[in-house]
Amino acid sequence: MADHLADVKKFAKGPVNEAAVAGLAKTYRLVLSKADTQYVACSDPKERERVRENFLKKKLGLSGDDLDASIEATCAAMKADRTKSRLTFYYLLAEHYGKLDQFA
Repeated sequence: MADHLADVKKFAKGPVNEAAVAGLAKTYRLVLSKADTQYVACSDPKERERVRENFLKKKLGLSGDDLDASIEATCAAMKADRTKSRLTFYYLLAEHYGKLDQFA
């Protein structure tokens, strides 16, 4: 948990919602436990589509034309980190859309 929290703090725009980080960790613990799924590959179009369809649309209930732009913006924000933690990536997207309370 401490590792996830430290990673989120590197990229979050404001104070980190620790309850939301814990909720995301609990919700995605199986995904985060596998080496091949714990990171987001921004260079892979199928991965970006998976984030849009499974997280933004299904989990957060979003729709609209700006979903891909928010994924690209998150990729750009995390560009310095070669291994983009899925938990941090999802936290930043949920923060962008004001949906962190869904995980707290």
